[in-house]
Amino acid sequence: MTATADYKTLAERASKELAEATATEALRWTAETFGDDFIVASNMQDAVLIDLATQVKPDVDVLFLQTGYHFPETIGTRDAVQAVYPGVRIVNAEAAQSVAEQDAEYGPKLHERDPNLCCRLRKVVPLRNTLAKYSAWVTGVRRVDAPTRANTPIVTWDDRNGLVKINPIAPWSDDEFNGYISEHGILENPLVSIGYLSIGCAPCTAKVAPGQDARSGRWAGQGKTECGLHG
Repeated sequence: MTATADYKTLAERASKELAEATATEALRWTAETFGDDFIVASNMQDAVLIDLATQVKPDVDVLFLQTGYHFPETIGTRDAVQAVYPGVRIVNAEAAQSVAEQDAEYGPKLHERDPNLCCRLRKVVPLRNTLAKYSAWVTGVRRVDAPTRANTPIVTWDDRNGLVKINPIAPWSDDEFNGYISEHGILENPLVSIGYLSIGCAPCTAKVAPGQDARSGRWAGQGKTECGLHG
């Protein structure tokens, strides 16, 4: 049996065994199972997942997709995370081309003309290249984020990237999530407080209208709801 098949079997078993696991239980299992061979993904909207992960592995690797299009506040949050959690190693995953090089090949503002291609070049491919160095990754995806994420399991096999995927806070409600931030004084991107409830690249992120789900502020008016990282 290949290593991939072994990990796929492991993920299928863990999906059942950890179906009701708490975030800490899921992360402890991840650290015990994979050691240094996993990475925690963060878009630097907040440090909830990083805070949870460092409780079981203070020197955890943290993946940040450096797309070249981030808000200054997002870069500031990334730098603040490094200061508050000095043990973590932030892995800045970058596209093969700079924004200027991409503009030269595809034309300016590709994100307006073909957002799927832009996401692929600046997010999906860099993510895949980075994840290829690990056997598992941890994400902050929650079921309440959007209808497309309503059935997110705590542990699953990520067939697209070929590794185990752990979503420890998948069951958390907004009240639980915001309560954790308040109770523990967790770092949060300052854009959240002014209405940016799902933060991605600056050109493709808008404030969320009252009563709308958080993801409605991404690619507004383009009929696009996911960048391709999670589906």
